[in-house]
Amino acid sequence: MAKASHTNVLDDLGVRIASGDLTAGQVLTAAGLEADYGVSRTVIREAVRVLEAMGMLASRRRVGVTVQPAASWSALDTRLIAWQLAGPRRAQQLVVVTELRAGIEPIAARLAATRATDLQRSEILRLSGVLEKLGEQGLGDSDEYLAADIAFHDLILDASGNLMLAAVKRPIAEVIAGRSRVGLTPSVPVHEALHNHMLTAAAIARGDAEAAELHTRRYVDAVLGEVRGSSN
Repeated sequence: MAKASHTNVLDDLGVRIASGDLTAGQVLTAAGLEADYGVSRTVIREAVRVLEAMGMLASRRRVGVTVQPAASWSALDTRLIAWQLAGPRRAQQLVVVTELRAGIEPIAARLAATRATDLQRSEILRLSGVLEKLGEQGLGDSDEYLAADIAFHDLILDASGNLMLAAVKRPIAEVIAGRSRVGLTPSVPVHEALHNHMLTAAAIARGDAEAAELHTRRYVDAVLGEVRGSSN
């Protein structure tokens, strides 16, 4: 890779580690990485520093940098999620993050039904209408649908009033966007999933916590079924 930038080196190393091309315990040297990428020692050090902060590499004087096991990685870092979605473990990562959504989003919707402001309720309803319209037009794989989908889920997490739940907005948005980038978002959304988005929005708008949780669980379960099916 001639004249690679810091970003290019970081992304390439990240993908290689996330994909398993570079395995846990493998030792890399700065000199070897300089030769591989054709960049200065400074660029290599900057990339390694970021990967160390993410738990993917560990440096030792006179040894080099050692690839760390996946259990040490910053699993919710959006860069790591993007790297995993760019590699052969894409299907597994989609399942993992959707399982996270299944554990979080129904509770967030329940809380949003009791805590959302009037403005938030109105906007959740509006976004659900946008999703329904675009879905019916066969535009479920469009940029417009993606933007509305991310905004819809972000707003429910914010409206929960729980900062820890809201903290997973970026990882969830990254996997929604990543699924779209790799062409796995259908142009015509699965009816059950889209219908339950609408029912969730209506439940939050009227303050029905039980219904909000139920319908959110149903649409996340529908998505989970899709991604598990694609991973087999």
